[in-house]
Amino acid sequence: MGHSSTKQTKEESQEKLMSDELRNQINDIIEGEIQLGINEFLEEKQRKESDQGLGFVTSEEAKKLKVKVFKDEVDKIMKQYKKIKKKEKSNISQVKKLGLVDKHGRPL
Repeated sequence: MGHSSTKQTKEESQEKLMSDELRNQINDIIEGEIQLGINEFLEEKQRKESDQGLGFVTSEEAKKLKVKVFKDEVDKIMKQYKKIKKKEKSNISQVKKLGLVDKHGRPL
């Protein structure tokens, strides 16, 4: 019995580690997209300043530009991702991937 609980604890530990890694990957993707948006914004602002000679955000303000992403939103994305992955691993999904049909030619 002790062996079973140790195995379960080990699996829970691995699941938590994978979940943390997934959260970090999602955060990196979000940060990358935000940074890309900020860079495009600053490039556009810089182009407008050179065209007009005026800007609406000072360079000091641009350096302090920060964006927050709520943990709840990341959790929602992770939940959706895990649900999709779980469906992909299901037996029905595996059968669909094989393209199997019944004796009448209908997909299983």
